[in-house]
Amino acid sequence: METELLTRREPLILVEDKVPYIGSIAGARVIKLPAGEFTRENVREADALIVRTRTRCDATLLDATNVKVIATATIGTDHIDLNYCATHGIQVFNAPGCNAQAVAQYVMCSIITLMNRPVGQHTLAIVGVGHVGTIVERWARALDMKVLRVDPPRQRAEGGDDWTTLDQAMAEADIITFHTPLTREGDDATYHLLDSRRLALARRAPIIINAARGEVVDNTALVMARRQGLVSHLVIDCWENEPDINRDLLTLSDIATPHIAGYSRSGKIRATVAALRAVCNSLDLPITHPVDSNGHRLTPEHHADTVSISTLKDSYNPIEDKASLKMMTTFTPTLFERARNTYDLRPEPRQAIID
Repeated sequence: METELLTRREPLILVEDKVPYIGSIAGARVIKLPAGEFTRENVREADALIVRTRTRCDATLLDATNVKVIATATIGTDHIDLNYCATHGIQVFNAPGCNAQAVAQYVMCSIITLMNRPVGQHTLAIVGVGHVGTIVERWARALDMKVLRVDPPRQRAEGGDDWTTLDQAMAEADIITFHTPLTREGDDATYHLLDSRRLALARRAPIIINAARGEVVDNTALVMARRQGLVSHLVIDCWENEPDINRDLLTLSDIATPHIAGYSRSGKIRATVAALRAVCNSLDLPITHPVDSNGHRLTPEHHADTVSISTLKDSYNPIEDKASLKMMTTFTPTLFERARNTYDLRPEPRQAIID
């Protein structure tokens, strides 16, 4: 009986098994489960959850449970019902910026791969100039690209003239890359931000890149625009209805990957650092650090403030990415998930040495 009481006093932390680098947590009981096994019955006695985007945290999962803390090892929180959590006293933490450098790497390497003339001759529109967009902007300007910034909330907050609208960007940009969260309400809702109306405004047959959230872009409208020649190339990492994605969009995409733009080793370490810190602080436990399979403490690489064409090319070639869905002769949603879950985490770009 004493042993049972002692066990009950230890916080129970359930961890989605695809969140890497989590070992034991001092003073707590840690159980790892596949995303599909995060059911109300299984989480009922848990004090904290550490999840990714595949675990939907809402009333269906959380009603009548002991959950006090949810830490998602991701930037986005659209898989979590924030209103429900706020009204039920559940703390929610995410990992802003954890994989920003990796997503920027994906975007810039894709651009370099697809360009048929010097990068500096192109105009890049960045839609959403937050953690990721800011890095993309800095790197693009370092490569002499003209940059258009589209971010209405920042524009209202900061003022200034160095902003444009998405409609203007559609007419003026050679490349348009999306880095917004997914929101469905309000003046700045991003659901289907790129739709058939805006695609019809394209004047330079731009490259469209979506490494944000699938629903930010109307996938059906994008298929039609590509067939009509309104856009020239497609780079799609985030899809509507994952993992049961639009097969026509897959066929028409020049670079197609299973939501792994942010999957660098250092990005995963940063995300796990943030999740562990949040849970340990909330449950008053000693701070635990990410570890490898041998129990050795892990630290992420330093951010590269400056990159070059060569450092980007050396770090990643999206065309050869073995997780590319374009390499699948027969696509199924199961293969999408398998490719995502078994992705070989890549290094981030190294700092360029400028003479």
